[in-house]
Amino acid sequence: MAQFATTNIRTLALVGHGASGKTTLAESLLAKAGAIQVTGSVERGTTASDFDPLEKTWKHSLRASVLHLETQDTRLHMIDTPGFPDFIGQSIGALDAVETAAIVVSASAGIEMITSRMMEWAATRKLCRLLVVNKIDAENIDLPALLDAIRAAFGKECLPINLPAEGGKRVVDCFFNPTGESDFSSVAAAHGALVDQVVEVDEELMSLYLEQGDVSAEQLHAPFEKALREGHLVPVCFVSARTGAGVAELLDVLVKLAPNPAEGNPPLFVKGQGPQAVEFHSVPDPAKHVLAHVFKVVIDPFVGKLGVFRVHQGTVTRDIQLFIRDGRKPFKVSHLLLVQGGKQFETDRAVPGDIAAVAKVDEIEFDCVLHDSHDEDQIHMRPLEFPTPMHGFAIAPKKRGDEQRISDVLHKMIAEDPTLSLEHDTNLNETVLRGLGELHLRSVFERMSSQFKLEIETRPPRIPYRETVMGKSEGHHRHKKQTGGAGQFGEVYLRIEPLSRGSGFEFKDEVKGGTIPNQFIPAVQKGVEQVLVAGPVAGFPLQDVRVIVYDGKHHPVDSKEIAFVTAGRKAFLDAIEKAKPIVLEPIVSLEVLCPEANMGDVAGDLSGRRGQVTGTRSLQPGTLTVSGLAPLSELDGYAARLKAMTAGHAAWTMALSHYEPAPPNLQQQLATEYAKHRKHEEE
Repeated sequence: MAQFATTNIRTLALVGHGASGKTTLAESLLAKAGAIQVTGSVERGTTASDFDPLEKTWKHSLRASVLHLETQDTRLHMIDTPGFPDFIGQSIGALDAVETAAIVVSASAGIEMITSRMMEWAATRKLCRLLVVNKIDAENIDLPALLDAIRAAFGKECLPINLPAEGGKRVVDCFFNPTGESDFSSVAAAHGALVDQVVEVDEELMSLYLEQGDVSAEQLHAPFEKALREGHLVPVCFVSARTGAGVAELLDVLVKLAPNPAEGNPPLFVKGQGPQAVEFHSVPDPAKHVLAHVFKVVIDPFVGKLGVFRVHQGTVTRDIQLFIRDGRKPFKVSHLLLVQGGKQFETDRAVPGDIAAVAKVDEIEFDCVLHDSHDEDQIHMRPLEFPTPMHGFAIAPKKRGDEQRISDVLHKMIAEDPTLSLEHDTNLNETVLRGLGELHLRSVFERMSSQFKLEIETRPPRIPYRETVMGKSEGHHRHKKQTGGAGQFGEVYLRIEPLSRGSGFEFKDEVKGGTIPNQFIPAVQKGVEQVLVAGPVAGFPLQDVRVIVYDGKHHPVDSKEIAFVTAGRKAFLDAIEKAKPIVLEPIVSLEVLCPEANMGDVAGDLSGRRGQVTGTRSLQPGTLTVSGLAPLSELDGYAARLKAMTAGHAAWTMALSHYEPAPPNLQQQLATEYAKHRKHEEE
């Protein structure tokens, strides 16, 4: 396999909203470069990147797919990413592997929710950005209006680097070519605007430009790269991935103008932990120590665990010994692989800028750093900000005995996807899998069924209510037991008082004179904590309460630990009954990204479900982020409601904010259900 120097490598992530044509564009680029013989189709399930059986069935990407092509003595590594909000974690993870993010916009759909988010995330990671307007051959489109909308939304630095011509059948270059005919605007004007924007980052070139009135493309190359790195220029390209119009020109832009790994902004590494952590800049030098970052993990049923990494420094070769994070034991790279969708090809080496993979190394995890020297033990990539997985399903096996297999499979899937989480609530006795949405979790369950032959039952998770007390009170209990042998005796007096929300639990010992010997105080606390697990009102954990033990009695012979555990528990229950115990319900904070026209529907729906809007902000013309608070119990089926309200043009995230007293009718309902449950258990 041909080898390429770092200066002849380009890395690109295709990101953007779902159905904007990213996979078809990747396929067209591969075909134009001769990397594949026949252009595949998303509809027929024959593309190189959507190789997973579920992707073929659903006809859209579910996971980031790594591809590569070779053209004009250059190797281009591409990552085709999903665009639907439920799978956005895969797109975010790909950003740490590339110098350039190509945000694909559908000419017919215009600027959509994920378009804005990916522009923002790419800028946060200091990537060079490129806007690709796809489907320029579609009917009833207004490309001049779309270009105006792009500039209004993302800034005047968004300038066309080529323009459509002949009704979208081809495109004409505006950077190297100062004149020509196009469907709208003027090639000369677009060329002049590009030159004006680029020379602003180089004072010497600007002076030369003002003197001569023009500069050559060769003179513009270095400042063009600088303008990209600084976000001073965001080129806009026009293509039709379906017909191939503009695809060759896009390849030219990537090869001739996109930054190579030595020109792009350095990756965001840090060395050390916590406040002592300092920025670390890797050097894209193949002769230095190896530094590579694992941005993707795949559990392949045939290959096993596949760790896909980007080399940032040094050279990874076959048989090299690499450490994982600060591990002391290295692993040997037996097979070094280049990835092409669902296929892997062996290669001899990977230099800075290359994206490669190793198989069957169980210790490799997502986001870990690989290196060949202990000098890099404490280096890690600055963490990505993934959306919090809040949409959950409680899961249980359909067949007894499958519990361990289900746990093993889920942990494999979580290793692949940083936006999945698994939690077991001992209080509610349920295991909950959480993701970014119902579609996200449904894809996991279908993979479990088709790939691993596991069947599970799912249901909405129980609401994690809590209990607390509203007032102060005192409790007392004397435990005395005499059964002919050694007796039991312990007496406890205590006070309780409420704490502020979120304070948890406090236990204080104010016993004077040894009325309760010091060795029995932990037993009293143990008895109190037994009540915290299941409160007296509805059986939910008790929180935000302070317990003060201030007096008691003991017997020199009959006092034992068990006696004070019992006395502490019952004295605490006695105090709770007098302290106005209540049920607390979880309140979550929401952020809903929606079209401005739907703001009233979103706000009205929240208000109708005991929620409130706390603020709004505009990301771009026509789009709002609505912030609000709502009880978690009212959000069952919220994703479906939001989809219906906004015709699918919205996304939302939520996180636990705080707890508030539940309404009286809800408290009564929960208390009644708990009483019935206890009666059933006693019977």
